[in-house]
Amino acid sequence: MNIKLNVIITLIALFLSTSSFAGLFDEEKVEWSQVPEKVQQTINQHLQGGTIEKIEKETKKKKVIVYEAYVKKPDGEKIEIKVEEDGTLLEIEDEND
Repeated sequence: MNIKLNVIITLIALFLSTSSFAGLFDEEKVEWSQVPEKVQQTINQHLQGGTIEKIEKETKKKKVIVYEAYVKKPDGEKIEIKVEEDGTLLEIEDEND
């Protein structure tokens, strides 16, 4: 009986926490022409010969805007380049894991 109650409480807690965190990030797909010039420059510097498959703009709750470029390199590997709106490189992440 206690196990069933614990499972139900855990599921409710997970549901509530997921829905409360859902508003922290807002992602939208954007076109290259919509990406600020400083961000474009940073992405171009880190393409490693690859081509951009898509770009997303992520707005965090504190109004920090991050652009995420999903890139396919010539060898088939995929990376994600994360850049702040001011052109600051945040991270280059290997997407093959």
